[in-house]
Amino acid sequence: MRAVVGLGNPGPEYALTRHNLGFWVVDRLRAVGRWRRVLFPWGELFLEGDRTLLKPLTYMNRSGEAVRALLAFRPLTPQDILLVHDDVDLPTGAVRLRERGGDGGHLGVRSVIVALGTEDVPRLKLGIGPKPQGVDLADYVLTQPQGEELERLRAAVAFAAEVAAAFLKGGYAAALRIHSRGAAAGKEV
Repeated sequence: MRAVVGLGNPGPEYALTRHNLGFWVVDRLRAVGRWRRVLFPWGELFLEGDRTLLKPLTYMNRSGEAVRALLAFRPLTPQDILLVHDDVDLPTGAVRLRERGGDGGHLGVRSVIVALGTEDVPRLKLGIGPKPQGVDLADYVLTQPQGEELERLRAAVAFAAEVAAAFLKGGYAAALRIHSRGAAAGKEV
């Protein structure tokens, strides 16, 4: 049993922002297959057999509450979860897979680490590039990408969804194989 947790903020005003790339990946995954939707106050779940997708409804900075609730609902460990989120420290469109690590200043990731009591949570990071000089970080991540940036992020989401689908089927090792193939094929990783 495995889960992909896409980090983001609920609501239409956030749907197309950089900070919601985790939700974009979940939406792409659930477009394929026969997922059953289950709604809780803490999150929107999509279930198909032993596979789970989660879009937390607790807002980004309290994502850990939803992930902890997921682990109470489904028999999962932190290593059975792939956390998908945006990252300002990666170039726009880059997709990076990590088996564990710190929060890198991302408050949603920090919330999950604190809630689970471990950094041993696999993650899939999608680069949104550094914030422009003179722009507040919160303002930057909560705005919508446009033009070429949007196209690069859409391509990154498509690739990230392939990696996440492999994780759901075969765990971290399977995800790493797809990620490595992407690198060999010239995708930005």
